[in-house]
Amino acid sequence: MRDPADEGRTHEMTLPGGSGARIGYARVSTPEQDMSLQIDALERAGCSRIFQDVASGAKAERKGLDEALAYLRPGDTLVVWKIDRLGRSLAHLVGVVEDLRSRGIGFRSLTDPGMDTTTASGALIFHIFGALAAFERELIRERTKAGLAVAAARGRRGGRRPVVTAAVLKRAKALMHDKGLTVREAAGALKIGKTALYDALRAAEGEEQAKAAKTPPRKGRRAR
Repeated sequence: MRDPADEGRTHEMTLPGGSGARIGYARVSTPEQDMSLQIDALERAGCSRIFQDVASGAKAERKGLDEALAYLRPGDTLVVWKIDRLGRSLAHLVGVVEDLRSRGIGFRSLTDPGMDTTTASGALIFHIFGALAAFERELIRERTKAGLAVAAARGRRGGRRPVVTAAVLKRAKALMHDKGLTVREAAGALKIGKTALYDALRAAEGEEQAKAAKTPPRKGRRAR
C-alpha cells in the first residue's frame, strides 16, 4: 500500500509539459534580421508549429507571442532558441513561464543550458529566477523611495521637471518688459507653451505676493 505522504511528494514534483506537442516561438527585432537560424533550430528540436514576431524585445504587444500562448494546451512545451527571444525583462520572462506552469505547459530554451522546466533542475533554476525577479523589483522600489526622500530633504519634489525653469522665466520677463512682447510672443520666441508660461508667471506672482505679505513693514525713525 502506498504511503499517502509519498503521494503528496509525487504530486509536488509533477512537472509541466513534456507529454504534448512542442510549439516554437521565434523573434527578430527588425525585418532586416534573419530568422532562419532560429526556425531551423526549432524544427530540429521537433516543433510541430512555430509562431513568429518581428518586433523589438521591449515592445509589450507581440501578436505572434500572443497567438502562441493562446494555442498552447496542457502538456505542451513552448520552445525558443534563446530566452531573450521571449521575455522583455527578467520579471516578464518569469511571469510568462510561471503562467505557463500554472496551465501545465513547459518551457525550454535551446541555447541556454538548464532552461527547461520539464526537468527538475530546470524548474529549480526558474524558481531561483523568480526569487531574483522579486528581489530586483523590491530593490528598485527601495531605491526609488530613498531617492525621493533625499530629494525631499533637499527641497525638491519628484516627477517631471517644469518646462518653464527659473532661467526661462527670467528671459521671458525680459522679453516682455524690454521688447514689449506679449505672453504668446514671448512663449513663441522661447519655444515653450503659452499655457505653461502663463502658469509660471502666475505662480511667480503668487510667490512674490506671499513673500510681501510675510515681510513686516519697516518702522520709521523717531525724530530727535
